[in-house]
Amino acid sequence: MKTIEKGQQAVQAKTLLGTLGHETKNSILNAIIKALKDNCQAIVAANQEDLEQAKKEQLASPLLKRLKFDDQKIEGACDGLASLIKLPDPVGSVMRAVELDEGLELFKVSSPIGVIGVIFESRPDALVQIACLCLKSGNAVLLKGGREAAQTNQILADTISRAAIKEGAPEGWLGLMETRTDVEDLLGMSEQVDLIVPRGSNDFVSHIMRNTTIPVLGHADGICHVYVDRYADVDMAVRISQDSKCQYVAVCNAAETLLVHADTAHTFLPTMKKVFDAHGVEMRGCKRTANIIDVLPASEEDWATEYLDLTISIKIVDNLTAAIDHINQYGSGHTDVIVTDDSQRAVRFMDRVDSADVFVNCSSRFSDGFRFGLGAEVGISTNKIHARGPVGLEGLMIYKWRLLGNGHVVADYTGENAKPFTHRDLKLQD
Repeated sequence: MKTIEKGQQAVQAKTLLGTLGHETKNSILNAIIKALKDNCQAIVAANQEDLEQAKKEQLASPLLKRLKFDDQKIEGACDGLASLIKLPDPVGSVMRAVELDEGLELFKVSSPIGVIGVIFESRPDALVQIACLCLKSGNAVLLKGGREAAQTNQILADTISRAAIKEGAPEGWLGLMETRTDVEDLLGMSEQVDLIVPRGSNDFVSHIMRNTTIPVLGHADGICHVYVDRYADVDMAVRISQDSKCQYVAVCNAAETLLVHADTAHTFLPTMKKVFDAHGVEMRGCKRTANIIDVLPASEEDWATEYLDLTISIKIVDNLTAAIDHINQYGSGHTDVIVTDDSQRAVRFMDRVDSADVFVNCSSRFSDGFRFGLGAEVGISTNKIHARGPVGLEGLMIYKWRLLGNGHVVADYTGENAKPFTHRDLKLQD
């Protein structure tokens, strides 16, 4: 089936999907969980084919890690869907209610965006999260995964789509695109697709933004920082830095640069080096860092690099302002962390760092839709309109204004004898 035909099917499906009841959608999600578990062996086998082919083609190590979708990953995906089921229905929530005049009442009501096009690389678990978030939020979805995950994406899309349709979802609510040509077709479908979410490299996301008139939501890079302040607890700073960098390196919320206050450096860096050495982390540092610990020299390029691997750049700064300035200059607006016992400095950091997520005394790896309680995510947004940070159910919603009257006309509210508006807030009701 051609991409445009899948888009037309999605347009037809979105109307019905947006009106499905909460219990129906949850029943569909439960059916998807069961189908994923029942088809676990076939899914893992398809993924193994993708992995073997990717190794032959010498796919980069970080992408190989993202590509792997084994029993444990399937179980984790199902856990995410179980948490999604527990969340309230985001559709039809009254966000504001205003009486304009007696019998004339205005309601701001949450509603699905419509058809979401999502283009992503390597990670099959992203397909599961995205498809099911779109379903719960009443959005039809067109998915394009990377060529390296073709077999895995195909069986996952088939499994999810069939299970959902059997439980009452409309035909065509999920469409899978498989070729590079499909991507170009998708970018031109402004009449069918309401929003595009790209997940990939900086060049990839920039290409998407340059070649479509459809609104784009997403982020290009995940250049995340941990700043160890002069008032940091050293043991805490070591643990947070280790988790931020090493817990899972091939993801956008892993730390790529470590900033250290000069007053803390001599105490913190030798201990941190032992931990990084034990985890096989390559350290690239500024000249001041190299005077304290043995590191490779860091270049200007390192400060603006998303490694997605066991590599980190380290810089010593003289004060909090220098740390903030460095982050705002080189960061990608994704997630940045301060480790400090000084609450005023923590607030100053959060106020002045221009990022979607700003954390105090905790790992950058918490920047995640599932961990935020959003029911997984379609991606992380560094945009400053509509949605920012992990984009879960709420980020896949828009709203409508619903006005209920009883024969009211504007003519009664104009001219010399115009009736006044009351503009009285009404109590929100479930």
